[in-house]
Amino acid sequence: MKHVVIAGCGDLGTALGQQLLARGWQVYGLRRDPSQLPAGIMPIAADLTQAQKPADWPAKVDYLVYCPAAGNRDAELYQQLYVEGLEHVLAWTQSSSQQLNFLLQVSSTGVYAQSEGEWVTENSRALADSPTAIKLLAAEDVALRSGVPASVVRLGGIYGPGRNRLIEQVRGGLHVPEEPAQYTNRIHRDDAAGLLAHLLAQADQQELLAPCYLGVDNEPAALFDVTTWLAEQLGTSLQTDGAVSTRSGSKRCSNELARESGWQPQYPSFREGYAELLKT
Repeated sequence: MKHVVIAGCGDLGTALGQQLLARGWQVYGLRRDPSQLPAGIMPIAADLTQAQKPADWPAKVDYLVYCPAAGNRDAELYQQLYVEGLEHVLAWTQSSSQQLNFLLQVSSTGVYAQSEGEWVTENSRALADSPTAIKLLAAEDVALRSGVPASVVRLGGIYGPGRNRLIEQVRGGLHVPEEPAQYTNRIHRDDAAGLLAHLLAQADQQELLAPCYLGVDNEPAALFDVTTWLAEQLGTSLQTDGAVSTRSGSKRCSNELARESGWQPQYPSFREGYAELLKT
């Protein structure tokens, strides 16, 4: 049996944990309050910003997925949670004489500064200079220099069950200018979890993984097109005098490398993913 710790086991981590349970893995979910974890995921109560190893740290860990979610875009919180938190967890494995087979560190496509509709791949330069992006890049560096075989997965904007902000904005009459196009990159939560599970399975089969993957769907889309489609499905219309989208930046991220590894998203574009959400 393979033993995996999902550190920062929130919505995405829980979805990943359930997929791994279905594959027969032993799954540990680490979070400050693990009481709401579903049956089957073994709880670890810990604060990632604290250096002390949790008392219920498992005796055997083969794989580590580091995927916490900060509640706000505060640079100091990002430093504590993403950079120092990962250092803490790696130290816990070392102090337990555990040799990890592989580490997956979840990051964000927000580390790219491209803003004029350029296509972005894993080989594109990640030069975003916001305080939070700088911390995410530092966390990636911790993972890739840890001495543990590792890959970074830069996810686009996650949507899915309980993540209905854009739907509610469109219902409220959001105004999105058609020009210049504001390209957006999304991935359904279940597809994000599926990509992480796929990469873990590849690592378990001793496949050679790339140091970085982009986790997005097959179709980067202009925000105007997404919101216009949503408005049609909702039977409403975008308002020219409605609240204006504050989104900045515009890039098109390619998932070609992830698909070449054998992964395919269940929801290849925003249409399939949001159509599923609108059924509920």
